[in-house]
Amino acid sequence: MKAADLTVDELQALIRKVVHEELQNLIADPDQFLELSNEIKARLQLSLTSRERTSLREVKDRLGIS
Repeated sequence: MKAADLTVDELQALIRKVVHEELQNLIADPDQFLELSNEIKARLQLSLTSRERTSLREVKDRLGIS
């Protein structure tokens, strides 16, 4: 089937479908179904229980972002 053979409604539906699929691909988390290692779990737990915090300004300064 050629695009020229499609009706306006069919072409719009096809475009919507393609755009939706591409947005899903861009937004999808490639690590979604991976498991965290015990080391990473321990680091996250330590971070959550720590009272030490870094301000947004400090992070921006380190990264050279204004």
